[in-house]
Amino acid sequence: MKKLILSSFIVLIALLSACTSPQYNYQSEAVAISEPPLNSVVSVQIGEEMLKQGKFYERAAIRLSQDIKFGMFNMYTLTPGVYVKVGEDQDSDFYKPSDGKGGGFVKKAALADPWESIQLGKNGEKISVITIFHVRASEKAVGIIKTKQLSLADDSFQQTLIYSGKVGSKIKLGYREFSNNQARPAFNNDVEYDLAESKVIGYKGARLEVIEATNEGIKYRVIQNFNQSER
Repeated sequence: MKKLILSSFIVLIALLSACTSPQYNYQSEAVAISEPPLNSVVSVQIGEEMLKQGKFYERAAIRLSQDIKFGMFNMYTLTPGVYVKVGEDQDSDFYKPSDGKGGGFVKKAALADPWESIQLGKNGEKISVITIFHVRASEKAVGIIKTKQLSLADDSFQQTLIYSGKVGSKIKLGYREFSNNQARPAFNNDVEYDLAESKVIGYKGARLEVIEATNEGIKYRVIQNFNQSER
């Protein structure tokens, strides 16, 4: 029994390496999004966005395609999903689980210290969990893809047009606005168009040619996206 405890202690010490201080110096970049591209033919289902335009923030991120377990006792486990960048130093990038859809998660064993950050070497060979005591547990980096994640922020602005279905020859669309990461209900609107009158529809500068519409989905061509409205 004593040998087992001593052996477990040695493995634990081997897994935990020298102190590392996570960095929080990363700044995401503002980007203008206008989707789909002009003149593209697109199909969406009911409840999905037909048009999207606005100012978003693009953040570097990594996507894990499989669990990464640390040590034979699984002291920490990084689950599949997205982890967004929060900082970097000369040798490493630091990440945390994304708060958005598809974010990963850090599981810890009952006796393990709480985690603070995730460290990935710039050479992509080793990934680590940094504890609140700045102790590092490391494993080989496997199943990791570098990617980007778009998100709304305090000075973001977004306009969307959503397909809401068809009754007879009429289709219904929902217009939604978001500003400062909050919905703007006063600017939201639900509109209706009679395709028997025209296959070209428009709202707030956006113009679409409807190719086919049912109560399940719609196929259309993008002629023009929104004009930038007053915030």
